[in-house]
Amino acid sequence: MSALDPLPTMTQPPKERVAYLDNARYWVMLLVVIGHSLTQYVAMDSARGVYVWIYTFHMPFFILISGYTARRYMGDARQVRRIVSTLVVPYLIVETSLQLITRHYTGEPDPLRILSPQWLGWFMAALFVWRLTTPIWRALKYPITTSIAISLLVGLIEVPNVLALPKILGFLPFYVVGMHMNRQTFEKLADVRIRIASAVLLTATFVICYLYSAQWDNATEWLLWKQRYDEDPLGAGALEGITQRAELLVIGFVLTFAALSLVPRKRSWTTRLGGRTFYCYLLHGYVILFLKEQFDVFARTEKYGVGAVIVSMVLAVVLANLLMTQLVSKVFRPIFEPRLTWLFRDVAPPQKAAAEAAERESSRSA
Repeated sequence: MSALDPLPTMTQPPKERVAYLDNARYWVMLLVVIGHSLTQYVAMDSARGVYVWIYTFHMPFFILISGYTARRYMGDARQVRRIVSTLVVPYLIVETSLQLITRHYTGEPDPLRILSPQWLGWFMAALFVWRLTTPIWRALKYPITTSIAISLLVGLIEVPNVLALPKILGFLPFYVVGMHMNRQTFEKLADVRIRIASAVLLTATFVICYLYSAQWDNATEWLLWKQRYDEDPLGAGALEGITQRAELLVIGFVLTFAALSLVPRKRSWTTRLGGRTFYCYLLHGYVILFLKEQFDVFARTEKYGVGAVIVSMVLAVVLANLLMTQLVSKVFRPIFEPRLTWLFRDVAPPQKAAAEAAERESSRSA
């Protein structure tokens, strides 16, 4: 093979999108946008309860789905090219621009900390790291146990926020479990009895969070999964910290599976929108940041209490749906998903790569 020959790839041709997964992405993206809008009102009891409920499982849900869809990652040329174009480039664009906007209004961060994501960029950094380590988790004998141990123990040591490593390691079990799930597992969740129990469970936990979250010390800080256990504002000992993290893992898994059981299986309008959650995730932060810093919207409306919270949630749903439209994806795809043909060598089609591999194997046998 000469230096100019196309690189082989072992990936299969793209498969048709699964309606169930796109439906799941749609509903969890609504929770992401609602949760980020409520961050501005979290000091209010009415918003705090909803915020705590959402944050107990919305990222575990998203991460588990991400692990499932990335379970076949092997690091071939086509997959690496896609990681760079859909994770690395958007991360650099979003993190740099959001930090510049924030510095314009507040003076921070100064200097820019591009490798220490301040907000939205952490998830793209996490997907990048998790995706690259997928072959490792596929090879380990006890991957889930190992990931849980890492999550529990990482809070005991100082881990720099390079590429959001504390959160990456804290949330790791959800990704690894998602990697080791299969379609049959998701189908079992569709059992009517499980769906009824899930609806009751999600409703009950919502009521509990709404009524009692104000009494839970540092609940919102624990749900960020980024501080050391003994660091302010957590201020917990080793045993207490590990116990609290273990409880969050259990709650996150239980509520995630409950939510997954309620996701519709059939194709609908949410399926189409759910296929474009990528743009919604990247763009909604700009809107929230602009409303907060330019117009001080959240501080001005806080005096309206529950009414402001409800309006904020409704507008968050509207914003999320608008950002998942085809027009938005068409406009921003060249920016957030560039082809980068100038950067990469050509990749041989999967069929050609398979033929070349068979030919090489045949020549060795001969």
